[in-house]
Amino acid sequence: MHHAESRPARRFHVLGNLAPTTPSRSPFGAALSRFRKGLGALGLGLALVGASTPALAELKVGVSDWPGWVAWYVAEQKGFFKKHKADVKLVWFANYTDSISALSSGQLDANSQTWSDTMGPLAKGLPLKAVLVNDNSAGNDALMVSGKIKGFADLKGKSIALEEFSISHFVLATALAKNGMSQKDVKVVNLSAGDAAAAFLSGRVDAAVVWNPWVAQIEKSGKGKALFTSKDMPGLIPDLLVAQDKAIKAKRKDLVGMIRAWFDTEKFIRDNPDEAAKIMSKVVGMKPEEYKVFLPGTRFFDAAANQTAFNAADPKSLLGVAPTIASFLLDKKLIDGKPDAAKGIDASLLTEALGK
Repeated sequence: MHHAESRPARRFHVLGNLAPTTPSRSPFGAALSRFRKGLGALGLGLALVGASTPALAELKVGVSDWPGWVAWYVAEQKGFFKKHKADVKLVWFANYTDSISALSSGQLDANSQTWSDTMGPLAKGLPLKAVLVNDNSAGNDALMVSGKIKGFADLKGKSIALEEFSISHFVLATALAKNGMSQKDVKVVNLSAGDAAAAFLSGRVDAAVVWNPWVAQIEKSGKGKALFTSKDMPGLIPDLLVAQDKAIKAKRKDLVGMIRAWFDTEKFIRDNPDEAAKIMSKVVGMKPEEYKVFLPGTRFFDAAANQTAFNAADPKSLLGVAPTIASFLLDKKLIDGKPDAAKGIDASLLTEALGK
């Protein structure tokens, strides 16, 4: 088991910014961090152990606590890596931000990170490429409001609790913009996700942007409902496999095999949700029934969804959503300079993986 946090945490981590002190997740640069506490038990890949020793032939891939990434352990345990001749070593990171730094500094061949958290390194000109989309958040993040809020107009002047610069902040900015409003129309109260949920449940704020399991807890309490969720912003919160250019050149066969293994994994999760939840929950120290709350709000990407995500002409593709994400990051001063998103995408491995 890796850690005993009660939920996935991921957030914006724009490199160079102070990291939040609680687990959280964000889709942007170093400001987007899926944090976690508590490094896991023996043997399951202590982050950065052996970073100074020569790299082995295997593909070293960072993984943190988010369903679309924890799913790689399903691939490992069900033998999908072996099936596709991918020599993969999964390296667990209790703190998501550390994994972003490890990839950027070349201590990993590839890493599980958000598109937004890849923008900071790309703005610095680092040679990284997104090669696979694992999932999109599709309901796991939500703007929760009390019964007296019937629509966005009712939010004017109201207090909204959320973790600043996290994915939650991006969700609120997107929700307001889609409804002709801006952050100036509301009062943001900066609290960690757990504290934001508690403040909402106790009536201290009118709304809160949180992620599961808090979304489910607030719904169950009857004290709030979702006014807007990550399902309403398709394509904007993608979780990826991002690789170093040098690894793409030297270990291409393993990366292509890993992508093929992912499609077996996605199908396995769809066909066997109970067994998948059992494997994934064990990795993060939760009970299977608790972990299952994360699955419906995670849209795991199959081959067709990946082809759309890597199709530059599609508005919901990685390239299509990049300006919106970069604009948020630049507006909040989370990255320095404009990232060249096109330089950070390599669709050729996906094409090779799908060409039987």
